Amino acid sequence: MEKQYTLLTGASQGLGKAMTFELAKRGMNLFLVALPDSGLEDLSSFIKQNYAVDVHYLEVDLSKTESYYEILGNIEKFNIPLKYLINNAGVLSRGLFQELDDRFIHDQIMVNVTAPTMLTRLLLKNLKENSPSGILNVSSLASFFPLPKKQVYCATKAFLSSFSKSLRKELKEDHISVSVVSPGSLNTTTKLCCQNKKLGWLNRQSVLDPESVANMAIDGMLTGKKEIIPGFINNCFVKIDKVLPEYIEDKLTNNEIKKIEVIT
Repeated sequence: MEKQYTLLTGASQGLGKAMTFELAKRGMNLFLVALPDSGLEDLSSFIKQNYAVDVHYLEVDLSKTESYYEILGNIEKFNIPLKYLINNAGVLSRGLFQELDDRFIHDQIMVNVTAPTMLTRLLLKNLKENSPSGILNVSSLASFFPLPKKQVYCATKAFLSSFSKSLRKELKEDHISVSVVSPGSLNTTTKLCCQNKKLGWLNRQSVLDPESVANMAIDGMLTGKKEIIPGFINNCFVKIDKVLPEYIEDKLTNNEIKKIEVIT
């Protein structure tokens, strides 16, 4: 039987790294993508040595358009059949819109919006040839809420969620499932761990480890689940948002932002 692969972007750290190990544990061959000098070569070597899976990797900057075609070129060069595509790479930010650097805003939109959109487009033929197959897009709980000082990030993730749900309907007859996972706060970097400790009691209970989210995300992708919101409390937040008056929601989110401003 021909080997099939899962392509994962943003594979070298945070949730992406956790998903890399989760996929390897499940015996899935990998094509990993991450930034240059992000430790991807060492990670790929470790996975190969410790799990019975094949690993290809490519270090590129997804804020650059040519990177999408370089990924496609490598897929075609090594004749890699794709079973799953996981668009995980993303750029976080916090700050007043008028104070954000122009170039940073551009690059954030390129990584969070253009990269997953174009990679899906360029790799769709491959996924169709290996159907039933699947796409998992990593959005965020922030896509549901208009958060101050996270305006561009929230907007890019809202795009990704909407894109995923529309694409899911288009690709149903091609037997390609499209899932979107929307994690809340994660304990990934030391800085984020410190930020999360500053949150209010209820929000602290919603914080998850990337390994737990990776497990839930991969489970959802493999079963073709439409939307994955990891964690009971995070699911409650989304449901409550639909009925909560806007002025109360604004007060709650503003309070949480203020609690972590001292670290950012």
